[in-house]
Amino acid sequence: MRSGLLIGGERITTEDVFEVLDPATGEPIAQVADATVAQGLAALDSVSAAAPAWAAVPSRERAEILRRAFDAVLGRREEFARLISAEMGKPLAEARAEVDYGAEFLRWYSEEAARPAGEYRRSPDGGSRLLVSRRPIGPCLLITPWNFPLAMATRKIAAALAAGCTAIVKPAPQTPLTTIKFAELLLEAGVPAGVLNVVTTLDAAGVCGALLADGRIRKLSFTGSTAVGRLLIAQCGRHVVRPSMELGGNAPFIVDADADLERAVDGAMVAKMRNMGEACTAANRFLVHRSVAEEFSTLLAQRMAALAVGPGLESASQVGPVIDEAAREKLTGLVDDAVAQGAQIRTGGKPISGPGTFFEPTVLTGVVAGARMFSEEIFGPVAGITPFDDLDEAVRVANATEYGLVAYLYSGNVERALRTAEQLDFGMVGINRALVSNAAAPFGGIKQSGLGREGGREGINDYLDLQYVALDA
Repeated sequence: MRSGLLIGGERITTEDVFEVLDPATGEPIAQVADATVAQGLAALDSVSAAAPAWAAVPSRERAEILRRAFDAVLGRREEFARLISAEMGKPLAEARAEVDYGAEFLRWYSEEAARPAGEYRRSPDGGSRLLVSRRPIGPCLLITPWNFPLAMATRKIAAALAAGCTAIVKPAPQTPLTTIKFAELLLEAGVPAGVLNVVTTLDAAGVCGALLADGRIRKLSFTGSTAVGRLLIAQCGRHVVRPSMELGGNAPFIVDADADLERAVDGAMVAKMRNMGEACTAANRFLVHRSVAEEFSTLLAQRMAALAVGPGLESASQVGPVIDEAAREKLTGLVDDAVAQGAQIRTGGKPISGPGTFFEPTVLTGVVAGARMFSEEIFGPVAGITPFDDLDEAVRVANATEYGLVAYLYSGNVERALRTAEQLDFGMVGINRALVSNAAAPFGGIKQSGLGREGGREGINDYLDLQYVALDA
């Protein structure tokens, strides 16, 4: 299988290509075009030329295109799920769930597209009328990660198209195939040629740097590491490009003394093991009240040890491989470091030999604050548990991080839980709930976890400029 760039509605081949590997086997499954800076700029020419006409398309027409795309994605659910599983490694059940989740952004923004916000006000001095409207910001650069290759693409693309913006999508080189297939589906659904282009490349810094330096890109949306996000924000400064950043996380999962432990363990399995832990929202630090820490640890270890590990395309698999060998080596290093500082392995703890990049589902207890896994994003099937003595202490520990994406809190007292949530320095908080992602909700963090929001009513606003008109009256 060989895939090219998508520029101006045409598939463009390149002299250079790179391989996409199946992480369950290490074997190549496709060759993908490796774009040069010149080809990236050709994509920018395309979206810039298409921008005025697309911005002028009535919002109802844009909405109908996105609704057709929603129906088409669900109609090809199994096809997308198998492709996601093959290039990313997640079990088919999770890949199907990603398809459903990703499609929801198409439905949501098909509805939001037809409801542009505006205001008519009378000036306080009575001398004029104030009209406030929103208009498309212009050509966008959308950079998506490898861990949710469909959902992260739909979340950005649907909002941009609904707003009337054109866009270049640069998918992660580990998982470009799903994004390419989705872009082709959008063309079939009626998105005009040139409105959405896909550029695949191993030279992300060179290509994206040239696009941002050109001056025609007006909006950047990036999901990835905080380190890369900081560099991109700096590059946006030269031409005052509006950045949206969904960056790293270090999510605390707090279990208070009066929590329903069975429910908390169910939540822990979701918050930790969704996508094999390879998610920015994954629970990173399990802070458990000392009075229930041993029982919680035993229950969680039992549940983790019972998970079936195997290639994602195998129907019995519950845990697939991590994305690559570097990710697996990082997990080994995090576990070894925690153990060296006194943590105890309750289950798992090491890589699984054989083809593919598999790692045992792992639970450690007695993880100290100085351990690397306490401050670094784990991004894998490893759960470290740290006891606390009172809820105020747990909040202080939870907030002691540069990140602020999501926190989870399990408590038997809703009033106390709400008060505690207000003290947590995170953009999202799940109370007795471990899945916060929802197309209808504003997704995003504070501090070093990002800028802006995706999803919800708020998500489209990052793709719109405000315009105020003063009318003499």
